Amino acid sequence: MTVLVARYSEMAATLAADFYDGEREAAGVAGVFTVPLTDAPPGGQVDASLRWATKDLWPRTEGGTAAQLEPLDVRLAAAMAKADGATQKLVAGRGRDTLRQAVEDDPRAVAYARAAALGACSFCKLMASRGAVYKDAQTAGRDANDRFSGDASVVKFHNNCHCGIIPVFRGQRFELSPQAARWDEIYREYAQGHPGDQLRLFRQALAEHDSNPLPGSN
Repeated sequence: MTVLVARYSEMAATLAADFYDGEREAAGVAGVFTVPLTDAPPGGQVDASLRWATKDLWPRTEGGTAAQLEPLDVRLAAAMAKADGATQKLVAGRGRDTLRQAVEDDPRAVAYARAAALGACSFCKLMASRGAVYKDAQTAGRDANDRFSGDASVVKFHNNCHCGIIPVFRGQRFELSPQAARWDEIYREYAQGHPGDQLRLFRQALAEHDSNPLPGSN
């Protein structure tokens, strides 16, 4: 699995570099910049992710969790789903890290924005609604939710997350998509000004006022 993750994550990093070059050219940025590809996830990280995904496969006669007491076919299906999600995060994460690192290294880049899918979770929609503000750990959501962990990345992504990173360059004006602008309106109306409770209130407001369903809501 370490070999497979390294192979496919290299493809993700290469595609990310091509995307960055295209965005830089489209923005009319002068000068030459070579996007450095970030390293593959270390074997220990891959191992830990897959151990987590498969930990319920082995039943325990004493002290076992409810998941570990399920029939074997149920445990296998659950382990496969978790392993797929963990592997996707490892592979896609290298592409995202390549984009993030390029923004940090490129003197003509000023920030990056997060692009979330229409059916993304509430956390991802909240991060996308903030626009092109990310270039340090705190603004990128490191303290927003412990569930969204990222090792080298200052941006938090979860398993099966399809959010992307959009670089923004000097002299370029970034505008939220109509969907992200709507999420920003919902946040400001229903969740802003409630420290420690913003994400819960935002999730609740999305369920009532967003036309795009949250995961698991249908």
